[in-house]
Amino acid sequence: MLALVGCSQTLQRQTCVALAKGVDYCLAPIPLGDQWQRSATQKAAINVADAHHELLTQVELDANSLTLVGLAPLGQALFTLIYDGETLTSEQSSLLGSEFKAEYLLALMQLIYWPEESVNAHLQGAILTSDNCDAPRCRKIYATNSESTNKLTPSALKRTLVEIEYSQKPLWQSEVLLQIPQANFELKISPL
Repeated sequence: MLALVGCSQTLQRQTCVALAKGVDYCLAPIPLGDQWQRSATQKAAINVADAHHELLTQVELDANSLTLVGLAPLGQALFTLIYDGETLTSEQSSLLGSEFKAEYLLALMQLIYWPEESVNAHLQGAILTSDNCDAPRCRKIYATNSESTNKLTPSALKRTLVEIEYSQKPLWQSEVLLQIPQANFELKISPL
């Protein structure tokens, strides 16, 4: 068991991730203000095609950094991400393999929890909006025409890339379902 825990590597990670062809999201700065400081433990269930994965996450957010720790269901540390608003450092267990990129999970968490205007300032080729839906709160990311991402006209929006539904209005207390239909990807976050 100790040998498995000791098999980790520290990596400098990219702060920009591709959400779709021509659509990128670069991590936004850490929001200022005491209302953003928090510590949250969550269960994350990830479905990609026919594969299902579960992990526990611990989020620590203060004025200087965002730390995201991922744990296997039995408590083994899988990864630790530390983002200071500019650089992203990752320590990752070799159990995850080189293909696993924890920065995608951090980017998705920002899409879920960060203020809409902050996300939009760091989203290229798409726009995040709050939409009406059957859930208490919803967000969607639409691919946009390259002409203007500031005008939300029907002709400017091409297609829905990401759909996010919340079980209640307070985001951090809500169960969240994020779907990327084109990638057959689903992330469900439940607060613990």
